[in-house]
Amino acid sequence: MSTPIDPHAWRPRFPISETSTYLVNHSLGAMPKAVHAKLEAFATQWETRGVRSWAEGWWSAPIDVGNLVGKLMNAPEDSVVMHQNVSVIQSVIGSALDFSGKRNKVVYSDANFPTNMYVWEGYKRDGARIHVVESDGLVVPTERMLEAIDEETLIVPISHVCFKTSYLQDAQAICERAREVGAMVLLDTYQSLGTVPVDVRALGVDMVCGGSVKWLCGGPGAGYLYVRPDLQTKLAPRVTGWAAHAAPFAFEQGEQRHAEGIARFLHGSPAVAGLVQASAGYEAVLEAGVEAIREYSLQLTGALEQDLLDRGFAINSPADPERRGGTLTVGLREDEDGPAFVKALEARDVLVDHRPGAGIRVSPHFYTLAEELAEFAEALSELRETRSWRDHVDEVASY
Repeated sequence: MSTPIDPHAWRPRFPISETSTYLVNHSLGAMPKAVHAKLEAFATQWETRGVRSWAEGWWSAPIDVGNLVGKLMNAPEDSVVMHQNVSVIQSVIGSALDFSGKRNKVVYSDANFPTNMYVWEGYKRDGARIHVVESDGLVVPTERMLEAIDEETLIVPISHVCFKTSYLQDAQAICERAREVGAMVLLDTYQSLGTVPVDVRALGVDMVCGGSVKWLCGGPGAGYLYVRPDLQTKLAPRVTGWAAHAAPFAFEQGEQRHAEGIARFLHGSPAVAGLVQASAGYEAVLEAGVEAIREYSLQLTGALEQDLLDRGFAINSPADPERRGGTLTVGLREDEDGPAFVKALEARDVLVDHRPGAGIRVSPHFYTLAEELAEFAEALSELRETRSWRDHVDEVASY
């Protein structure tokens, strides 16, 4: 049984929570205070050890840090490797696939984050056949997704939690359907890992990717890729580099000779500093426990949802908390300007954001106080009643 979250114990470790009402964790998680010490140690190592740093942890950092992330998703040792971002990761995976045969179908939904769509659209040049499952604006009906996955499907790259509405897809059902027809699933947990429990072994998922910017509080520059151990040697990415070579320091010429295991999914030299800073966030989330974070998140978002509904606001996230990630998306009226609301709230040191066609996204985390959400709801009501959000329209003309 997990220890209940005490946000007061965590707030000193996330300094911005003491100066702002920080409700934008779906976009950029608060920085752990421990990042300072992590980066100082990195700088000191570089300063004093120089080139020897590569043999003293830098070269192995993508897999060492990957193992830390792996603990958050119950991944086997040495099955997670770090990259700079999800765009690179999905490009690496796509480059390992053969779209020349009848099994060349790529299935995803229109609720995916656009960067993932751009990557897979690019593989149409190699023969990929894209099938986009339409959402109803709020959710992606599971039955539509399952119907689209057939014997001609090669891969299903989908978002675990959809970024606009916080809809939590039925990854279990999707993975089971893909296995039935011999397709692979690449599950993007960017909007879930750190606030929604993920167990790659229980899911039987083929691959998982994501980044550390959001709920993992790791900042930019640290994306992660899990590949099921028995699948690793069956894939040979063409987006590659010397770090993925079986003998990188032999400096062999010619065709790539891939490393065994998860290292074959590397490419060039690792961006070590980003991985060092991200580990502070992973350690904090591991200490708090994702199960406890999830329980606390549902408690906070459930109370906020009811408060906002009572105030006459629409909620553009699933009503069922079991089908919702850590975010609530608040709908506005047609004559209301979302970005102007965001700026008006920012002027009060309340940090949220807005997405077109969805609304204002609000995301508490394990250092958020319940009273902060009550104050946010009161501020939102006041902005609507006084229409004072209009004072900020000019600030966001090019938002």
